[in-house]
Amino acid sequence: MAEEKMTVAAIQMRVDEDKQRNLDTAEAYVKRAKEQGAEIAVLPEMFCCPYQTEKFPIYAEEEGGNIWQRLSGMARNSEIYLIAGSMPERGADGDVFNTSYVFDRTGRQIGKHRKIHLFDIDVAGGQYFKESDTLTAGDSVTVFDTELGTMGVCICYDIRFPELFRSMALRGARMVFVPAAFNMTTGPVHWELTFRARALDNQIYVMGCAPMRDSAASYISWGHSIAVDPWGKVMGQLDEKEGILMAEVDWRFQENVRGQLPLLRHRRPECYFSPKG
Repeated sequence: MAEEKMTVAAIQMRVDEDKQRNLDTAEAYVKRAKEQGAEIAVLPEMFCCPYQTEKFPIYAEEEGGNIWQRLSGMARNSEIYLIAGSMPERGADGDVFNTSYVFDRTGRQIGKHRKIHLFDIDVAGGQYFKESDTLTAGDSVTVFDTELGTMGVCICYDIRFPELFRSMALRGARMVFVPAAFNMTTGPVHWELTFRARALDNQIYVMGCAPMRDSAASYISWGHSIAVDPWGKVMGQLDEKEGILMAEVDWRFQENVRGQLPLLRHRRPECYFSPKG
């Protein structure tokens, strides 16, 4: 039986081209989050390398490699659950994935999500980016069990697909963590809106973790790491600067929301997928 409450932390850190410095920064923040009472911490998308398609194959490592070992050690040394943002993972056949590893308090890997929806966009007068130039898409929904409850994880652009979140909720996820890096085109208009919608639709807690904003980078992150409750209310949100967002999750509140407005019980999937629809 999960505890009624838990504390979670999103680490909005600086990311530069030095892989080891990024790992050192992440480790220091994970330790600080634990000292502030966090039981689960999440790192940003591509926390260990610049968010540039041409860089991903250069920084990519296989599961169990040096970055994986450091992340496992961070979780073990701080005795914290760690959703390790995301990093370029080189698969057995040489394909590169945008991957989030999940570790328990002992440093054991208990989850792994490969970004399903690759960020290929071309907004008129705004952002152009094409992850598929160097990345391969994943194909699995990811939830994992802890003594704190069942959680889900997805990565950035995945959040724009409501079916994925509903699938996680139906598999028991009561909170979803989203390492992400919205940009200066989509961030101001879609970031908060999207996180609130996914939380409200599924009556779950959602936490998004972004890198801090670096105006000198080729890809500029919106920042604004965020936590939203099952009523769709923003519990906390950072600005563009470096820092830790702490939030308290209350499962009893979630049960009250689901009892008063039973959206999941009122679903009619036989209508949504009917040929008559």
